[in-house]
Amino acid sequence: MPDASEMSFGIVVSDYHNDITYPLYEGAYETLIKHGAKPENIHTVQVPGAFELTAGARMLVNKHKADAVICLGCVITGETPHNEYINMSVAQGLTNLSIATGRAFLFGLLTPNTHQQALDRAGGKHGNKGIEAATAAIRMAALKQESGAAKKGIGFV
Repeated sequence: MPDASEMSFGIVVSDYHNDITYPLYEGAYETLIKHGAKPENIHTVQVPGAFELTAGARMLVNKHKADAVICLGCVITGETPHNEYINMSVAQGLTNLSIATGRAFLFGLLTPNTHQQALDRAGGKHGNKGIEAATAAIRMAALKQESGAAKKGIGFV
C-alpha cells in the first residue's frame, strides 16, 4: 500500500440512508489515516442523496484540488426503477469527472436489493466498502503522482 502522507483526499457522503453511509465514511476516513493521510488533507462534503454525489465531488475538487475523491452513498432497490437511473447517472458522472480532471473519483455507492444487504456491506458480514473505496483512492492517487513524475522525466513505476 502506498504511503498517503503527501496526498490530499476528498470524501463526499450522502446523508440519505445515513445508518449505512456514515459507517462507510468512518471506514474510509480511518483507512486514509491508517495509511498516513493527514487529517487536514482530508476534506469532507455531505450531500442530501446519492444523485448529488457527482455535483458534490466536483465542488469539492474545485475547492480543495484533492488527488482522489471518494463518493459514498446507498441506493436500495425499491418498487420503481429509480435505483437504475440514479446508479447509472452517478457512475457516468464520476467517470466523466475522472476523465475531465485527471483525478480519480471513486464509486462507493452501494446498490443492494435490501436494507440488510446494505448494512452487511457497511461494516457487517461483508466488510466495509468504505474501506475498499479508500484503499482504491490511495492507490489511484499514487498512480496520479507517479504519472506526474513520469511527465517530468522522473520515471514511472
